[in-house]
Amino acid sequence: MKKCFDSEKYLKIQKKKICGRIKMFDKLYLEFGGKLIDDQHAARTLPGFLPDLKIRLLQELKDDAEVILCINANAIENSKIRADHMISYEDEILRLIEFLRAKKIYVSSVVITLFDGQKKAKDFANRLEDYKVKTYFHTFTKGYPTDVDTIVSDEGYGANPYIKTTKPLVVISAPGPCSGKLATSLSQLYHESKRGVNAGYAKFETFPVWSLPLKHPVNVAYEAATADLGDVNMIDHFHLDKYGVKAVNYNRDLETFPVLKEILTRITGKTVYYSPTDMGVNVIGECITDDKAIQKAAKNEIIRRYYRALTDLKKGAVTPEVPERIKLLMNELGISENDRTAVEKANEKRRLAGNLPSACLEIGRKYVVGRKTGYLSPISATFLNALKTINKIPDEIDLIAPTVLEPILEIKNKTSNFKESYLKLGEVLIALSICGATNPLVKKVLESLDKLKDAELHSTHMITDDEMIILSNLGINATCGTEIIFPHS
Repeated sequence: MKKCFDSEKYLKIQKKKICGRIKMFDKLYLEFGGKLIDDQHAARTLPGFLPDLKIRLLQELKDDAEVILCINANAIENSKIRADHMISYEDEILRLIEFLRAKKIYVSSVVITLFDGQKKAKDFANRLEDYKVKTYFHTFTKGYPTDVDTIVSDEGYGANPYIKTTKPLVVISAPGPCSGKLATSLSQLYHESKRGVNAGYAKFETFPVWSLPLKHPVNVAYEAATADLGDVNMIDHFHLDKYGVKAVNYNRDLETFPVLKEILTRITGKTVYYSPTDMGVNVIGECITDDKAIQKAAKNEIIRRYYRALTDLKKGAVTPEVPERIKLLMNELGISENDRTAVEKANEKRRLAGNLPSACLEIGRKYVVGRKTGYLSPISATFLNALKTINKIPDEIDLIAPTVLEPILEIKNKTSNFKESYLKLGEVLIALSICGATNPLVKKVLESLDKLKDAELHSTHMITDDEMIILSNLGINATCGTEIIFPHS
C-alpha cells in the first residue's frame, strides 16, 4: 500500500505543538481521544500512520508526562467489550498499564467514573491493587451540564477526590468513548485551582481533521466509525466567527462548548479558548503527503465500516440506524459496497463452488480465492492459498497434509460440545507451525506472513470473532457477509 502520511514529520511537529501548549500553564491536562495503542482506524485511513504513533509520541514526552486512565463504572457493570480485540474494558485497562510500563511511561492512577456503588467496579478496584496503581472513584457531577454554579463548586467537581499528580503533562486516556475523560480533566482543574496551580486543559483527537474540508473522505470515515455514537461532523461556527477560518469539529464538542468554555473560565479566571478547535492540538492535516491516495484509502475504510455494521446488526450489537447512516455517507461520496473488488471475487468463487462459503484475499493486484472444504473454513482455505501464491508454490502441493488435518479435527470435535466440520484459522496456523518444525518449505511459508499485511479480504459468510481477531493482528483488512456457516454445512 502506498504511504501517503509522513509519520516522522508528524512526531516532530506534534511534539512541538504539545510542548507549546504545556508552556501556557504550570500543568496541562491533555485528553487523549481515540485509541492510545493499536489505532488501526487511523492506520487504514491514513496509510503511513503507524498504529503505535501515539505511544511513540508519549515516549518522546515521557520525562515530563504521566498517564491517568479512566473507565466508566457502567462499562464494567455491563461487561463492555472492545470489539477489535474482543476483550473487556477492564482487561483493556490492565493491558494498557502493562504496555505503558513496558515503554517506561508512568501510569499514576486509574479513575472509575460515574461510580454509584456498582459491585463489579469495586471488584475491579481490588484487581488493580495487584498492579500497584492508585484507584479513585468519581461520581456523577452534580448540576452537570447546565448548572455551572453547582458544577464549579465543592458540591460539583469538588466532590470528587483530588488525584495527586507530579508531572507538568498529565495525559487522560481510556479504553473507549464515554469513559469520563473530560469530567476527570475538569475535576482536576478545579482542585488545582483551589491549590493555586495554573492548570490548563487541551484535547488531542486524531479525527475529525479540523483543517480538511467537512466532506473530505477522511472526515466522513470518522463519521462512519462513530455511527453508533451518532457523531456528525460540522463546521466549527465558533472558530469561524472568531477567526474567519473554517474548521471541522463534531456535534458533541460544538454542543457542549458554551458550557465548557464557561466552566473553564470560572475555574481558571480567564478565557483561553474561543472555539472547540482552539482546544485541540492535533496536526494531522499538515502531514498528509498524497491527498488523492488518502481519499481512496478513506473511502475503502467507509465501505469496510458498512460491512462491519451489517454484521454487528446481525449479532444484535447495533440498531438498523447504524448501517443506514453509513450507507447515507457512502451515497454522499458516490461510493457503494460493490466498489470493494474482493467482494465481487468472493461471490464469483461462491457461484463456481456450488454455493459453498467462499472468500477472496486481495494482495497487491492479485486475487486469491478459496472455499470451505472438508477440513477448512473458507478463511483457512483462502489463507493457505494466499501463502502458496506469494511463495509461488504449485496449487497441487499441500502445505498441511490431510493426514495431519483429519486427526486435529477429530480430537477437536471429541473435546467440544459444539461440533464443527472444519478447522478455523487459528487452528490451521498452529498446524502450520508444527509442520514447519520438520518441513523447510512450510517454515519458509511461515516466514512470509508479514507479506499479507494490508491485504484486503472478504468472505461471503460471517467470519467468526476469533478468526477476525487473527486477521486484524496480521494486518489484513477483512469484511464479510451476514450469512452464518452452520457447523455441518
